[in-house]
Amino acid sequence: MDKNVIAFQEYLLREKNYSELTVNAYLKDVNDFRSFLKLDLNEQAIERVHYGQIRNWIVFLSDNKVSNRSINRKISSLKAFYKFLLKIKEIEVNPLSEHRSLRMPKKIQIPFSEKELQDVLKLEFQDDFEGIRNRLIIELLYATGMRRAELINLKLSSIDLSSGTIKVVGKRNKERILPLLQSILGSIQRYLIVRSSLEQIKDSDYFFVTKNGVKLYQTLVYRIINSYFSNVSEKVKRSPHVLRHSFATHLLDNGADLNSVKELLGHSSLASTQIYVNSSLSELKKVYANAHPRNKK
Repeated sequence: MDKNVIAFQEYLLREKNYSELTVNAYLKDVNDFRSFLKLDLNEQAIERVHYGQIRNWIVFLSDNKVSNRSINRKISSLKAFYKFLLKIKEIEVNPLSEHRSLRMPKKIQIPFSEKELQDVLKLEFQDDFEGIRNRLIIELLYATGMRRAELINLKLSSIDLSSGTIKVVGKRNKERILPLLQSILGSIQRYLIVRSSLEQIKDSDYFFVTKNGVKLYQTLVYRIINSYFSNVSEKVKRSPHVLRHSFATHLLDNGADLNSVKELLGHSSLASTQIYVNSSLSELKKVYANAHPRNKK
């Protein structure tokens, strides 16, 4: 691996505190561009490129049916790399300084309805470790709006039953304390009791584990959510992120202010939270239609 790429990797891990998963994604994008330079443009030094060559890569990706969203992510990784090279004085000009992201069609996420959430929790969960764990996963995702990765990385020490709170470590290792609903505390205690009864799990620090004591993984959490919600919902997308989306939408529908939802979700800016407002517009339209004098006539 090139020395500058290695230095970039260390910078992302040590100074930016990015997770290994995020860092690997950045490095893959940078190395994909290096491969393109070498094979298609006979240029090996990534430090010497100009914007025209990057544009060639964008066209190449587009011609190969890579979506605008994926292209923007790859260019974002490359932009971070060139900003780093500028910072350590390996280059004098960032070739991406004037780049504008490709336009993307607005994607409307459809959250689960409140009825679907009620229905899924009325399902018959197995009265064993996995059944109790799976129900709690659904309850916790919906009650807190946490991300799938945040759920997976919860530790036993993250839960404070006495204060009714949970500590979540979000993106860039930012911590936030979330309140727990009274109704969910009983589910947590029940899970902890059955968890402590399994010998192979006792030594794990992670809150959620498999029955063999292994830390949960992303695809397993997705399968759990998709499996249970397929019984109550006909929506095409049934994922942990849809649960997070439902959490935010239902809060806004029931009168929560945008800033409070932003803090609960762990967003760094209101712009990220704004997307959930669109989902609550249907509720707003109902209120408007029922309240406006012109509509009552």
